[in-house]
Amino acid sequence: MLDATPKMLPGSDERMSRIPLLLDIGKNGPRQPNGRTAAERIHASKHKVLSVVGARPNFVKLAPVHRALVKRFDHVIVHTGQHYDYALSEVFFQHLNLPDPDYELNVGSGSHGYQLGEMIKKTEEVLLLEKPEIVVVYGDTNSTLAGALAAAKVRIPVAHVEAGLRCFDMTMAEEINRVLTDHVARYLFAPTKTALRNLVREHCSGEMFFTGDVMVETLRENMKGVGRSSQMIDKLDLGSRPYVLATIHRSENTENRNRLANIVEAIRRIGKRVIFPAHPRTIKALTECGLHKVLMSCSNVTLTSPMGFLDFIEVERNANVILTDSGGVQKEAYLLGIPCVTLRERTEWVETVSSGWNRLVGVDVERIVKAVHSFRPRKPRRAVFGTGKASERIADLLCGGLKHCV
Repeated sequence: MLDATPKMLPGSDERMSRIPLLLDIGKNGPRQPNGRTAAERIHASKHKVLSVVGARPNFVKLAPVHRALVKRFDHVIVHTGQHYDYALSEVFFQHLNLPDPDYELNVGSGSHGYQLGEMIKKTEEVLLLEKPEIVVVYGDTNSTLAGALAAAKVRIPVAHVEAGLRCFDMTMAEEINRVLTDHVARYLFAPTKTALRNLVREHCSGEMFFTGDVMVETLRENMKGVGRSSQMIDKLDLGSRPYVLATIHRSENTENRNRLANIVEAIRRIGKRVIFPAHPRTIKALTECGLHKVLMSCSNVTLTSPMGFLDFIEVERNANVILTDSGGVQKEAYLLGIPCVTLRERTEWVETVSSGWNRLVGVDVERIVKAVHSFRPRKPRRAVFGTGKASERIADLLCGGLKHCV
């Protein structure tokens, strides 16, 4: 940890001198892709863009955007520490060939209020130190909203990758995060035409663009390496055996005992083999509700730790059906051509439903079991998420916004 005594840095303003430095940036200063320290960055001639990430959904979006940005900008990466387990954080940086974060804020778990408050406070420190010209945030996590609010408060333009998604359920934390982020952002990068229409309808004040979805690139870039790098199919003995891949982590399911019990009962009654990589929060909820032992006693269920990106994609693309409450997994299933049964009443990825590849079943046991056994999409999958050039378009638009680029 740095000394908490207020410091005056070269070029700092009076406000910066009053901000205590609370950031963990390593013994030798933040680790930079180009080997420079933070102090050296301040005087860099290349124009600076800073990305704030903190969770798996952010990391998979960051990967292609980083590769596009680093060609044109000095790109600083801030990791809030929202996800901090090796399997939910560090392994993603490794598998996605991302550089180590320049700053790690180490916020960790906690209530929404605690996480947001700590993230905003620590992110502001970095922004006042680095003085980027644009802050980029990704998706709809607490890290997304914290990065956007911290930047907006110090009057740094915000760019939102994956803007305009709506499930129209404001009881969901993710919906709150994405709506608020869109309304403070200067640049709104919509992954679908539906998302763009949502932004227009809400009269968001930022500049709106349809870019396509960066996840198309992330999958395309990593598919060739999946088979070579992952041994998960052999490890779980999945070779010729049909199986269902299940993921459950949304708070509306994990924090409601009745909903969680229904999901567990459906998994028990499916009969088919179920591979269930469980988020730590999900394991905690299952244990507190007395449902962890129920799942462990099911002969058809294999409960695993969270998987790294390449391992998860390998298991995902070989599944017969995917059972999930994750927005990102719904989209990945569509891109991979795997039928998806979604444990929610609404989704932000409406194109996957209208295209016939995603069925919303809520937590009704009978509907879940029936869908897993009978849902077999036949419609062709349209390129609703673009053609795989989103990251370059985003970088070009940011260059145009700054009206100067290296």
